[in-house]
Amino acid sequence: MSNSKQVTAVLILREVEKGKIDLHSPVRKYLPDLPQAWADTVTVHQLLNFSSGITEIDKPLSFKPGTDFLYGVTTYTMLGSIFEKTSGKTYIEAANDLFNELGMKNSFCYEENKENKVINGYVNSKNAYTLKEHPAQGEYWIGFIPAGGIVSNARDLTIWDEKLHKGRILSPKAYKLMTSYDISSQHVAFGDEKKGYGYGVYVSDTTPVKYIGHSGKGLGFASIKVYFPEKDVDVVVLENQYSEDSGLHYYFERKIREIVTSSSLVR
Repeated sequence: MSNSKQVTAVLILREVEKGKIDLHSPVRKYLPDLPQAWADTVTVHQLLNFSSGITEIDKPLSFKPGTDFLYGVTTYTMLGSIFEKTSGKTYIEAANDLFNELGMKNSFCYEENKENKVINGYVNSKNAYTLKEHPAQGEYWIGFIPAGGIVSNARDLTIWDEKLHKGRILSPKAYKLMTSYDISSQHVAFGDEKKGYGYGVYVSDTTPVKYIGHSGKGLGFASIKVYFPEKDVDVVVLENQYSEDSGLHYYFERKIREIVTSSSLVR
């Protein structure tokens, strides 16, 4: 689900490295057919870190770009389109090529009518489990893939973190852009305090134990992925169920992160 966003951020930053995307140019430069006036002011940078104020393509902004944080799907759908315009590749082709390049043999963009080795996801309501159907591929789903449509497993996500955080996917300059922030937000998976938000990652650099990570949830699945750079420790938790009670979302993910954070692994 939303751990897919950092893959999109990496693909965008690779285009930045090639000089094909300017992070501080307005999105109209890359998506000229957008009819909204805000396309002249919202930048690619603001799409990446959710500071654009965009709720939906056809609605006004909810705040002045760069002044607040609003998480959602639309901005990363737009980033997928920007990537395709500048690279000349489809998002699915490029993401799958990247996984092959990194040796992530069990990671791919979910596509209907393909041999997708995907387990079922469930919603838990008072210990009664309801199956969530895998999504049908249509225009909406294709647009959703850059925001949350990538399939992976714990082994591959560990490969991703190992190579991302050790400079084998991005240049040092691009990696610094991805893990720097000028906006912060609170997320239930990462505790009550606000954390910095970079490009597709939360950055906790003011806490005693520093970490970089993200979470994801939907279609009967929940995930959290956290990397502790000072100790080179990676934590990946994947579930194929989540509770109907929103107060229990990320319960196991939070507990495992807290156990590791207070353990000798990272202290």
